[in-house]
Amino acid sequence: MFGRREPVPFAFVAEADRFRSNVAPPPRERPSVGELAGRWLLGLTIVAGLVGSLVVGTPALSPDHPTDRPEQSQASERR
Repeated sequence: MFGRREPVPFAFVAEADRFRSNVAPPPRERPSVGELAGRWLLGLTIVAGLVGSLVVGTPALSPDHPTDRPEQSQASERR
């Protein structure tokens, strides 16, 4: 009464790996000159901000005074 039984969902998944479409996607549109200039300007702004923060922040990371003597305020120098 029952013939060959094949689970339909698994057969569909097995065939889906071999399926290739014959429909090609449309070609990508080339960005305009304004879009390219905007991308370059945004990238340049980000890089300049990173370099600027590095230049401004580097002196704060370098020890410019010896740490062997305690710091004194100007008020403590007047007696």
